[in-house]
Amino acid sequence: MLQNNANLKSTINSLWNTFWSGGISNPLTAIEQITYLLFMKRLDDMESKREKDAEFTGDSYTSRFSGNYIPYVDEARFPIDVSGNPTENQEIQIALQNAKRPRDKSELRWSFFKTMAPAEKMLEHVRFNVFPFIRALNGGTSPFTKHMANAVFIIEKPLLLVEAIKQIELIFLEIEKDANEGGHSFQDIQGDVYEMLLSEIATAGKNGQFRTPRHIIKLMADLVEPKLGKRIADPACGTGGFLLGAYQFILSDLVRQKAPSKLITDNDGFERGTLSAVLTEEVKHILEDSFFGYDIDITMVRLGLMNLMMHGIDNPHIDYKDTLSKTYNEDAQYDLVMANPPFTGSIDKGDINESLKLQTTKTELLFVERIFTMLKMGGVAAIIVPQGVLFGAGKAFTQLRRKMVEEAELNAVITMPSGVFKPYAGVSTSILIFTKGGITENTWFYEMKDDGYELNDRRAEKFKEGGARYFGDLQDIIAKYRGRNPETDNDRTAQSFFVPKKDIEENNYDLSMNKYQEQVFKENDYKDPALIFEELEKLEETIQAELKTLKDMIA
Repeated sequence: MLQNNANLKSTINSLWNTFWSGGISNPLTAIEQITYLLFMKRLDDMESKREKDAEFTGDSYTSRFSGNYIPYVDEARFPIDVSGNPTENQEIQIALQNAKRPRDKSELRWSFFKTMAPAEKMLEHVRFNVFPFIRALNGGTSPFTKHMANAVFIIEKPLLLVEAIKQIELIFLEIEKDANEGGHSFQDIQGDVYEMLLSEIATAGKNGQFRTPRHIIKLMADLVEPKLGKRIADPACGTGGFLLGAYQFILSDLVRQKAPSKLITDNDGFERGTLSAVLTEEVKHILEDSFFGYDIDITMVRLGLMNLMMHGIDNPHIDYKDTLSKTYNEDAQYDLVMANPPFTGSIDKGDINESLKLQTTKTELLFVERIFTMLKMGGVAAIIVPQGVLFGAGKAFTQLRRKMVEEAELNAVITMPSGVFKPYAGVSTSILIFTKGGITENTWFYEMKDDGYELNDRRAEKFKEGGARYFGDLQDIIAKYRGRNPETDNDRTAQSFFVPKKDIEENNYDLSMNKYQEQVFKENDYKDPALIFEELEKLEETIQAELKTLKDMIA
């Protein structure tokens, strides 16, 4: 987890302070501007890698930076005086035309403008040439271009831009070092930087929007095992973490099939492979139409689009849409939904989509129903919900749980410790996994006690004696889920066990694990009180004798 890298955290703190002191004090505004710069840097790095790979393999590759662009020109710098000297005016006109001549797009690369001087020239170039190029990167009809249409580059101080570029260079150097030495090669770079920025502000998580820890996303991906060619969605995608987690699992699974020696074990104990080993044009084409995300925050939509693009998905399908409202009609479209929808808040009753039948305005319930409707028959969902969803006594709570048990196969309920979402919140959560249209006969319960990180605001990694990484229950969950057997896994004193559907029905569809778990009370043998008093008397006699000896020695 990059959040535990002290050098990276220090550099990001400096970057945050640079924007604050530079006059950009609104947290999300600062994060959005930083993300644009991160994207410019990452885009250049990705294109350089693809160009080198193509050169090595002999394949043809047309870079995004191929061709020319028309540079921005401040015509006020070329004043023509109609009453002035015609010759001078003609020279000014020629100079203006020369300034507007097409220039090589390589000048739009981070590697070109990062050392541009003076600072004023760099700022003008980035604001009026590079940023417009970024906004229109995928053409006029792509979701990225549509949602970037109103994006604005608001850095106005040249020195702020210069300092920000220096610090972003340091951030990527640290990320590269961490990837090589710490096993973070599959890390969600933008997501982690974004999370570390959020951790510095008090408004993080105010609307129940907590970024899901990467190791929990990897756990959920390994449990549901996304497959190439399946349609995968997240109705409240934020920065796109779940979509990216599914993407990385699919590519790693392809590596496992084609070149297992290229798999590595990351810092959370998950096997992941090198993207370039399997990311062929055919695979890329399939992946382009595999991932779909929605969010009601346009900033999150832009961050999510750029995040997926920075990881090799050139035309991601992330849209600005409220999936609970009447404007959303994507029923029975997806094979897999992975999500951590907002835990708190309500939606106006008049805005709720007619396909949602629960009589409630609570978003944590409506999102689960929405996910159910999004799935095709046989589709699978893996969702994080607050614990209250499992046992809430309200009518809507019971209706929702009944729906998962009676209209789907409720495969698993995995409870997580309350510190998983720290430092944002101490809320207790669970993972629900169900298959739409399946039949629930037995449901598997697991109590996660340890996720391999300290359950406090630090969330530092844990290690075994000798320095080896400690993964907590993560790998045990995966192994036991894949090998679960209702015939044998029925010891309700264990950390995991099956519960028959009948028991769940009889308990008003309560899905809290402690409802079914049997506590083991260890019987302690105590000494007879008379013996205890006898031993105390002997002890007192011994103490008195020793005190008398000491007094005699002093006298």
